[in-house]
Amino acid sequence: MENLKLIAKQMVSSGKGILAADESTPTCTKRFNNLGIESTENNRNEYRSSLFSTEELEKFISGVILFDETFFQTLHQGVEKIPDYLQRKNILTGIKVDTGAKPFANHHSEKITEGLDNLRDRLTLYKSHGANFAKWRAVITIGDKIPTKACIYSNAHALARYASLCQENEIVPIVEPEVLMDGTHTIQTCYEVTNMALDAVFEALDLLNVDLEGIVLKPNMVLPGTNSNQEVSDEEIIDLTFNVLNKNVPELVPGIAFLSGGQSSDLAAKRLNMLNSKYNNRKPWQLTFSYGRALQEDALLSFSNLKKGTAKEIDVQNALLKRAKMNHLASTGSM
Repeated sequence: MENLKLIAKQMVSSGKGILAADESTPTCTKRFNNLGIESTENNRNEYRSSLFSTEELEKFISGVILFDETFFQTLHQGVEKIPDYLQRKNILTGIKVDTGAKPFANHHSEKITEGLDNLRDRLTLYKSHGANFAKWRAVITIGDKIPTKACIYSNAHALARYASLCQENEIVPIVEPEVLMDGTHTIQTCYEVTNMALDAVFEALDLLNVDLEGIVLKPNMVLPGTNSNQEVSDEEIIDLTFNVLNKNVPELVPGIAFLSGGQSSDLAAKRLNMLNSKYNNRKPWQLTFSYGRALQEDALLSFSNLKKGTAKEIDVQNALLKRAKMNHLASTGSM
């Protein structure tokens, strides 16, 4: 367990965050199609290889979350396995192990994340191929009479079972209970639901004897629904976010790596910076980032231009590096 604690601390070490490059093939295909990129295995490998081989990325990124397809690939036009390449760059390798959010039986409009079947065997395989940490995402939707307690507690239990299996296999679990921005709810409702979700998650983790020093929490910030029309300040967002974390997250947890959750790249960085700046002397855990789109959006646009012949690989990498540097500063409150 001591090794798990060291890895968890390395994942959230000061000034570094996690690159989420674990989009499923359907999600990646949708993003490629929106930019006119053909979603072939070769193109996906070329794009992700460009990201991972960015010079000096390791100065700002502690780990990368991979999708199963990418985990077993070699670097584009190379022979080195991607986990081996990342290790050589002193970047930890993560793997998405859930199989997606599926309809929650007898609960209209709610989801339960699946993937516990054969998880122990899959984790053993990933570990043998270089995985240091894993990710499992639970999805909580706010709407008419939802979320239900059944949805919150079922997802919390699944997260805890996943986390315990990870630690059994010497893999650090990223615990991700995401309260979605989608909806018309107010920021206060988001706060209340996030509070319930975090309370349930840590109760379940305790019940299953998960060592909190060997996990990383990946929560949402507290935000109003995208269709709420409620005007709130960034100050209110960071205050409510810190409050709900301070209320629920034990000091033993080494770090909290926020998901961007639909925020723009600029706003995600700005609010992370404000959190670290304002609460620097009060936070018992590292506050950093585990972004997908908020780190990749500019790079993906550059990759689409590369495929059209109007950009080069270095443009893709510079776009990623710019965002990585920005969030590196935000994670120390010095942006």
